[in-house]
Amino acid sequence: MITTNGVTLCRSGAFTVTRVVTLLLLLAGCSSRPEKVVDQDGNSYNAVQIGSMVWTGKNLDVAHYRNGDAIPEVQDPEAWALLKTGAWCYNSNRLENGKIYGKLYNWYAVKDPRGLAPKGWHVATDAEWNKLVELLGGSENAGGAIKSATLWRAEQGSVAGKSGFEALPGGARRDNDGYFMPPGEYSRLWSSTESGAKSAWGRSLGYYDAALRRGMVNKNIGFSIRCVKD
Repeated sequence: MITTNGVTLCRSGAFTVTRVVTLLLLLAGCSSRPEKVVDQDGNSYNAVQIGSMVWTGKNLDVAHYRNGDAIPEVQDPEAWALLKTGAWCYNSNRLENGKIYGKLYNWYAVKDPRGLAPKGWHVATDAEWNKLVELLGGSENAGGAIKSATLWRAEQGSVAGKSGFEALPGGARRDNDGYFMPPGEYSRLWSSTESGAKSAWGRSLGYYDAALRRGMVNKNIGFSIRCVKD
C-alpha cells in the first residue's frame, strides 16, 4: 500500500510514479466498488469510487421519478423540440440501444423536483465533473480514463489506469429537430447545473481523442446521465 496526501493507493509489485498525471490515473484504477445501487424501477448499477466521490458505473435507465410518477417517453422529434417538462427516449427510439446505453433525458427531467436519481444519490453537478477531471489528469486525459474498453469506434488517445467509470458511446438527441447522434462515436452527459435560462453544463467525449470536454448546451438536448452518491 502507498499513502499519498492522506489517500491510500493499491498496487501489485513495485512501481515508479514519474508524473502527477500517472499517479492520479492510478488512483482511479485502484478505486473500490461499493455495493450495487438499485433505482426506483429496480435497475441495478455498479458503483465506483474515484477519489472521495462514488459514481454510478453505467448510464441512468429510469422511466419514473422517485415518487413513482412516470417520465414520458417522447419519440416524435417536433414534440421533443418543444418540451419544457421532463422526458426521455432511447437513441433512435430503439429499445435495443436502451439495453446497452440507457436512456437519453432532457434537462427538465434532471431538475424535476420529484427526483430522477436513485434515493441517496443525485445527478452529477458541474463542480463534481470538474473534480473528476482534475483527479484524472485534466480535460485532455480524463476522457480516456473514463471510457469503456468496448463499443467505441476507436480507442485513440486511451491512457493507462482505467477508472471503472465505463463511459459508453451512447450518442445524443439534438434539441431543435430531434435528430439522433448515433451510438458508437460520442458520449454526451448532463450535469445538474444551469448555465443560463435555456442552457446547462454538460460533458462531451469523442472516439478520436482522450479529452473530456465541458460546454453549455440547450436544455432540450437529450443526454445520458451519471449519478453521484449524496
